[in-house]
Amino acid sequence: MSEEVTRLLRKAYQDEHETVMNYMTNAIVLDGVRAEEIKESLQTDIQEELSHAEQLGQRLKQLDERPPASAEFEANQHSLQPPEDSTDVLSVIEGVLDAEEDAITTYRALITAAEDADDPVTEDLAVTILADEEAHRTEFRGYKKEYQRE
Repeated sequence: MSEEVTRLLRKAYQDEHETVMNYMTNAIVLDGVRAEEIKESLQTDIQEELSHAEQLGQRLKQLDERPPASAEFEANQHSLQPPEDSTDVLSVIEGVLDAEEDAITTYRALITAAEDADDPVTEDLAVTILADEEAHRTEFRGYKKEYQRE
């Protein structure tokens, strides 16, 4: 088993949990008619991100590792914190894009590390989750284009 694979699995697991927390909070605090579509998208993505975390945790367990718990948590998604102005939907969109870019980078690194470690199960998991993260990024890039036109 590779220490790099384990490190990246743990990072991804924690990142998915942080994303769930931030998506949930932003879906609650955003206000305004224009915010409804973004709130709905965030609420839908929460379930997918939770599923990612569960799959990553299960993979850690299969590798005889313990998924990190809250005492080990370190927040990193500063740009995804709820905005002071609850109608500032664009800042939330930009925060989501930052989080998705970070996730994409992590999963690409995990794919490489798993390939190097001859761990096709982790590699396959990372490829599958990467596809979901890239789809989220595409969706929120579209939202950003719409908001910048107005």
